[in-house]
Amino acid sequence: MQEINHAGAGGLWAELVSNRGFESGGLHAPSIIKPWSIIGDESSIKVSTDLSSCFERNKVALRMEVLCDSDGSVVCAAGGVGVYNPGYWGMNIEQGKTYKVVFYVRSSGSINLSVSFTSSDGEEVLATKNIVADASNVTNWTRMEVMLESNSSNTNSRLQITTPKKGVIWFDQVSAMPTDTYKGHGFRKDLFEKLSLLEPRFIRFPGGCFVEGEFLRNAFRWKETVGPWEERPGHFGDYEPCSFLYLFLLWHLLWEGPQRKQNSNLAEDLGAAPVWVINNGISHQESVETADILPFVQEMLDSIEFARGDSFSTWGSKRAAMGHPEPFDLKYVAIGNEDCGKPYYHAYPDIQVISNCDGSSRPLDHPADLYDFHIYTSANDMFSKTHRFDNTMRNGPKAFVSEYAVTDRKDAGTGSLLAALAEAAFLIGIERNSDVVEMASYAPLFVNVNDRRWNPDAIVFNSSDVYGTPSYWMQHFFTKSSGATLLNSTVQGNSSALLVASAISWKNVTDNKNYITIKIVNFGNSYVNLKMNIDFDRTSLQLTGLKKTVLTSPSVLDENSLENPTKVVPLSSGFQMSSDDHTYVMLDPHSLTSFDLLQEQSRYVQFKEADHSSLKSSF
Repeated sequence: MQEINHAGAGGLWAELVSNRGFESGGLHAPSIIKPWSIIGDESSIKVSTDLSSCFERNKVALRMEVLCDSDGSVVCAAGGVGVYNPGYWGMNIEQGKTYKVVFYVRSSGSINLSVSFTSSDGEEVLATKNIVADASNVTNWTRMEVMLESNSSNTNSRLQITTPKKGVIWFDQVSAMPTDTYKGHGFRKDLFEKLSLLEPRFIRFPGGCFVEGEFLRNAFRWKETVGPWEERPGHFGDYEPCSFLYLFLLWHLLWEGPQRKQNSNLAEDLGAAPVWVINNGISHQESVETADILPFVQEMLDSIEFARGDSFSTWGSKRAAMGHPEPFDLKYVAIGNEDCGKPYYHAYPDIQVISNCDGSSRPLDHPADLYDFHIYTSANDMFSKTHRFDNTMRNGPKAFVSEYAVTDRKDAGTGSLLAALAEAAFLIGIERNSDVVEMASYAPLFVNVNDRRWNPDAIVFNSSDVYGTPSYWMQHFFTKSSGATLLNSTVQGNSSALLVASAISWKNVTDNKNYITIKIVNFGNSYVNLKMNIDFDRTSLQLTGLKKTVLTSPSVLDENSLENPTKVVPLSSGFQMSSDDHTYVMLDPHSLTSFDLLQEQSRYVQFKEADHSSLKSSF
């Protein structure tokens, strides 16, 4: 997962304010205050930036000079003058919910401020609070906090700070967060729940090009994510400075929500293993010579100590002081991103090291525990890649397929059924080769519809709504694959070239029962009638058909949308086994179908097409 498409800032992280530290233009003045805007005209207010903040690594502050007053020659308009922030293409403010607004303020005189959520035009006030303070209380930078409870709902709201009082006021680090985030940990509930339904076993981050940077001067630096969020510098090129660093901090979140008892992190909340991607002295444009690599190696070792060191170690003590005394369960470290072939690229073995070089067709020329495999391609090519790892060497490092997706525009659109089916065939191939493929993850995960930097994506959202693409729903068919037992399967018959199938057995920890799940992709445009033959020892095995689940749609290019979020979603129905163990099943054209069976012990399953072709699965 990386900060692309506003996956974090303006997405999973529930912060409503965009550019809250006024550093979007960099750590200099004048800086860019966008998307902040002014309430009032040039005769009543002047707004600029300077370097007067109390935060040493975020020196930019907003200076607001109010020229009008409640009386006198220049009278402020009703409601006063000030600034407003629309967040990420509108803030979703909901009736009855409470929002925590925090900001820092300084003034040479007394202040009289109104902090409000309003409609996008400022006409409707959803919630408001007044802050009055004497000059003696705000001469130095002072933290202010208000709780706003909304009296109505608006998906396109804004936060505004206004005053009717003449004077000069400075603002910095303005934050607005809903109080009902996931477990109070700062995650937007609907997006977190959408992610958790995939039952991810690992989280890879910061990952992607973000960790490299276009140049090393703006590569990701994990140490800059340590400490209070107000002190974390922005990341050059990021739409919202500080947002990504605030969100991830090596899976560590520091928002003090009302329900928080100790600091938590995304990986822990999901029950997933962290995969930590480090910068290895390589950016898109630069490579550090081997002789000068030591600082980058030390940076990696320090990050591991921060994650895994005891609370008395140098960096482990910093983690403990931030509210997480127990070490993180860090088992994987990836060395850079897509850097193989660049000058001076090497892997430095420590814990489980992931190399960027492809080891599927030839041995690596350097030590590594895993190798990173990326594939973005057309639907037909992705479907053919179901056999990609069939002939891979069975010894040596295993594959980590950290990025896969159908991206060809005519196939994928913004997330089509066709793309999902091709990806399902590829995943079935990975499932069948789980002895040489350790992990796999779709990419990218999230996209805010207002900032689609990459296409397609799994989870799509705006300020108030969210939906999963067909590729998202396809992944639900594989949530039980990790830790399952693979059962042998083959496909025979006239339709075999367009059918890909697998079978697994797994144990449900909830009911402590054993199940078989069979998955079949029909990539063709015709119905396929299969005869499922199950060969088993009746004295020791009982099989009961429970559920059939199908992902399909009338058109192979059908997509979901904010207007129709469930156009292409899995549909389930009951499934019965025939008493003579020869069960007929019908596969829809262009479909992914799974069959769930309750079982105790298994030996052999056979599928046979009605025209004497067959698909066999032996257990």
